[in-house]
Order: sequence, then structure tokens, then C-alpha cells
Amino acid sequence: MPKGYTRTQIVLHWLIFAMLIGMILNEDAIGEAFRAYMRSGTFTQTPLVAAHVFGGLAILALVVVRFAIKARRGAPPLPENEPALLKLAAHGTHLALYAILFLMPISGAVAWFGAQGWAAEVHEIFKPLLILLVTIHVAGALYQQFVLKTDVMNRMRKPE
Repeated sequence: MPKGYTRTQIVLHWLIFAMLIGMILNEDAIGEAFRAYMRSGTFTQTPLVAAHVFGGLAILALVVVRFAIKARRGAPPLPENEPALLKLAAHGTHLALYAILFLMPISGAVAWFGAQGWAAEVHEIFKPLLILLVTIHVAGALYQQFVLKTDVMNRMRKPE
């Protein structure tokens, strides 16, 4: 079992996070374009629309790579003295994050490329769930760092 994450895993973690922030900030352009397309069959292609579409596909690809590395290499164990409930919460949050990060771009692609309103609705439902999961993930990391005083946060800052 590894003691930490590789440089590649760390870069992927922070790159996906930065891209997610960009996607959330850029949601208005894609939303307007999708609604216009569903109403009239046309939309105005803008750099922001293209960035959202291709950014989503890029996130999907990066998440698949990150998951493949984790599946092959494993992940560092949580601190031994951590309460079982916190370990369960950490594993559940990570699993849910991977699921949302995989399903959200797929639902967006089905909505956009297939003009499927139901997929757009699913995509929209995922957004607050993703924000909630990221918030829980960050809060958990800060709790580890400042309350439990573990080195969990260092693992995503310094490669093994």
C-alpha cells in the first residue's frame, strides 16, 4: 500500500479541481446555448460554450486516468487512529465524488450531443451534489489537518 500519492495523481487532483471551478463559473453560457438549441434548433457558438463542452470531456478523460491509476496503485491508508465512522465517511465521500465526476460529464455529453432534455436535468441535479461533496471533502481535509492534526493534507501536496 502506498504511503502517499504520485506527482501525476497530485497534478490530476488539482487540475480537475481547477477545471471544475471553471465549469461552475461558466455554466450560464452553456445553459443559455442549450435552451436556445432546444427551442429553435440553433444556438450561438461562443468560446465559453466550446470551453464547457470540451472541458467536460477533458474532465471525464482525466477522471478515468486518475481512477485507473488509483485502481492499479491503490491509495494511502487513512490514519490508523481515525475513528471508524470518519473512515467510512471518507471512503463514501471519495466513492461519491468519483461517481459524480464520471456521470456528470456523461450526462452533459448526452444532453449536448443528443439534445436530450432529461440528461440536461440529470446534469443539473448533479451540480449541487458535486458542490456538496467537494465541500465535505475540503471540510474533512481541514478537520484532519487542524483538529486531528494528521498529515492527510500533505499527501495531496507532496509526492511520495
